[in-house]
Amino acid sequence: MFVNTVKELLQNGLSERDDLFLIDFSITTDNTIKVIIDGDRGVKVEDCMFISRAIEHNLDREDIDFSLEVASAGASTPLQIPRQYKKNKGRNLKVKTVNRTIEGNLVEANEESISLEWKAREPKPIGKGKVTVRKTANIAYKDIVEAKVMIKF
Repeated sequence: MFVNTVKELLQNGLSERDDLFLIDFSITTDNTIKVIIDGDRGVKVEDCMFISRAIEHNLDREDIDFSLEVASAGASTPLQIPRQYKKNKGRNLKVKTVNRTIEGNLVEANEESISLEWKAREPKPIGKGKVTVRKTANIAYKDIVEAKVMIKF
């Protein structure tokens, strides 16, 4: 019952903010509530506070003791849902599949797959030397083992 109440409060909080979405949610046996959120324009401390209040202010600590942790998906956290890929269009990703690892620019993301584009040096078809070619790959979400945004400084 406690789990269902918390889920409902979380969904109500998220429904008030279209720019925020849920990445992970769990409640341990000792009633530690962990919520990880992301946002179309990133997540600010105020966004975490908003979701925290949406849950905490509607639960009575007299009835049940709990701890609550609301956090954002970190910069080095792997992407998990299509909405995260969509918000990162135009950025460089490192995508691992079962067969290979590709680092490229995310040019498209839909509900089933992503498209990456990158440049590679390959031997010339005729003669010596190498030539730079543009490569593309369409990868279905089901084939992605891990995908991370590559942060450049």
